[in-house]
Amino acid sequence: MALKINTFSNQSGGNVFYKAVTHPLVAEKARHLVAHLRKAGPIAIYDPAGHLKEFTEFFPLNDIDVAGYFVQEVDHIGRTFGNHTAQPVTQIQDCVCAGILVASFDAQRLVDHIKHIIPANAPWYSFDALRLPDEMLSDRHRYLSAINFANNFAFFREQAGQHTRVVTANYWGSYGAKDARAFCYLMDERGQKIIEWTEALPAANATIVFDSKEIRARFKLPEFIGQLFIHIVGAAGHDVVKYALDTYGDDDRVLSCTHDANAWPSDQFAGLPAPTADEEVVLWVQNSHPCPIPANAIGMNLMGDAKLVTLGKEIPAYATYRLSVKELLPQAKWPQQIEVQAGKYFVRPRYEVFSKNGHSRISHPNVERVDLTPDRKLADLGNLLGKLHIVPAPILPLDRYVNWLLPTPMSTGLTHLPAKALVYDAFGQQVAEHKFGNMLRSDSVAINLNDLLGDKTPAGGFGHVELIYDFEAGQEADGWLHCLCRYEDKKSGHAAETSFGAHVFNTVLTYRGEPQSYAGKAPGLSTRLFLRTGPAPLDTVCHLMYPASLPWHSTSDTQLILTSSGGHEVARRHVRIPCSGSLLWRTSQMFTQDERDAAGDHAYVLIRDTSCRLFGYHGLVNGDSSFSLDHMFGF
Repeated sequence: MALKINTFSNQSGGNVFYKAVTHPLVAEKARHLVAHLRKAGPIAIYDPAGHLKEFTEFFPLNDIDVAGYFVQEVDHIGRTFGNHTAQPVTQIQDCVCAGILVASFDAQRLVDHIKHIIPANAPWYSFDALRLPDEMLSDRHRYLSAINFANNFAFFREQAGQHTRVVTANYWGSYGAKDARAFCYLMDERGQKIIEWTEALPAANATIVFDSKEIRARFKLPEFIGQLFIHIVGAAGHDVVKYALDTYGDDDRVLSCTHDANAWPSDQFAGLPAPTADEEVVLWVQNSHPCPIPANAIGMNLMGDAKLVTLGKEIPAYATYRLSVKELLPQAKWPQQIEVQAGKYFVRPRYEVFSKNGHSRISHPNVERVDLTPDRKLADLGNLLGKLHIVPAPILPLDRYVNWLLPTPMSTGLTHLPAKALVYDAFGQQVAEHKFGNMLRSDSVAINLNDLLGDKTPAGGFGHVELIYDFEAGQEADGWLHCLCRYEDKKSGHAAETSFGAHVFNTVLTYRGEPQSYAGKAPGLSTRLFLRTGPAPLDTVCHLMYPASLPWHSTSDTQLILTSSGGHEVARRHVRIPCSGSLLWRTSQMFTQDERDAAGDHAYVLIRDTSCRLFGYHGLVNGDSSFSLDHMFGF
């Protein structure tokens, strides 16, 4: 059964209360509070904000002797909790109880409002007993301020010669954060704490790196696989912890990258690819909560097939479980795609593909929306918004790579998906088109872009593809268009894959929050992308695209700013990318050896453009052995 909690709404944003009661440091405090209430005798419960039921999803109050249930909001009168019906708090004076639970944080003010009607001599308790220490709060005046919970989970492994590296920048410093620091809480496969530590963040815009190999050596730890929980203390401007995640190994065949986990658990995820005959696909299920995932609470089904196969095993609090697709769906084969019924038990998970040739790669499925229905208005907006929603993705040089594209339905209300793929060369000229037609939800149609292009090598040797809606084929569109792209190296046998959702790009007209802005309201018409660089001997690759729903500026006006790990500019280059064109480049080609040496280890490139919104993909290249590729993040 899915958890009955609110995590994130595309209309109202994230639910901070959820983060406040699932923080790893809170679990023991919550259990202590429940144990105390159990012994305290009949308890009256005052639930002014409606948080009680969410709290009990993680910390049940089944064995508490409840004397009465009271609410503040008139519309909440008549709701039920267990065998009790909500009464107005004005009647709490008639309740015979030994104590009162105020189911809220910052409770003193709420108690002051009713202290004249609280039963005489009845002590009161509240969720303030769960508070993080004041020194961990960015906003001490309002506990449920989003900035107090700038945190995220990361898949973290240091095991059998395989390593992980989390890389981000102190972008909070550029928003005015002072003396910020990272609280880190490392959990093992069983969900048990390995170690916690706090370290000061570097200067504004300086690089932040958590490398599993270095951390194991620093703290003299055994091998581990699990989760790293990162909480930014003293954050400003952003309550989201964004990062790039590299996996690398002692074996050159282990190299891949993905990105931050999206800190909000979802009912469902989609776009998980089924394996080829030579692969195993593993979903890393990582419980995000202080309560177990019950047996049969999560499962998988093929996209468009209602037959659900559940996992008949319990997963402990914060634990990691290696779920092979073949364990639940042994007949599933690429290009079939899989829905993950997650029940809001975990944030966006990682999956890993292990090939028989010894190579491996990591990526993620995406949040499948349960709140969307088709928007019939979209089909009539072409005269105003042109191509509307676009998923841009690289086409790597055809002589070296095989390029695949697989559209992936990403909302439960979608029964059909009308789509087409447009291929552009580096200079912005369209060179090919593929019409998928009005695909059924159960269709999984992967196209080989090399075959589509045939002998028509794009000018410049590379290009990009744009997946858009095809309203000539059908009109069932919801603005949540997604696809998975896979890249296979013909020489090494290595592969990389990435997936992303569509946005409206580079038009001043706005529609339902598009074109999306990094921070603030639409339209987002500028670029600020983070390109981390890899340590020697790895080279860093970047593929920048200039997608446009309608014609915009004829070229971009893009600055590539090589920045040291300390946040200082070392060198910059100015490039212009044609509208609907792209630029594929490496740091070793863009910047001199002296400049790269001056930037040092853990440098990054800030990609800045105030004239247009670019979309980018980044990766690492390990000679002819392996490479990685994933889309970039902005801040």
